[in-house]
Amino acid sequence: MGKLFRALFFLIILSAIGLIGFAYLGPIFGADFSAPQKEIRESVPLDVQ
Repeated sequence: MGKLFRALFFLIILSAIGLIGFAYLGPIFGADFSAPQKEIRESVPLDVQ
């Protein structure tokens, strides 16, 4: 049972390192993580009396 927890812990650590590495090195290799920016204007009717 201890080997299972040790292997699971090792996989979690490796996946966290991989995710952090991809987040930092992704833009260098062409992965763009920024959200598309587009201005949206929409009129809102206000019923003020």
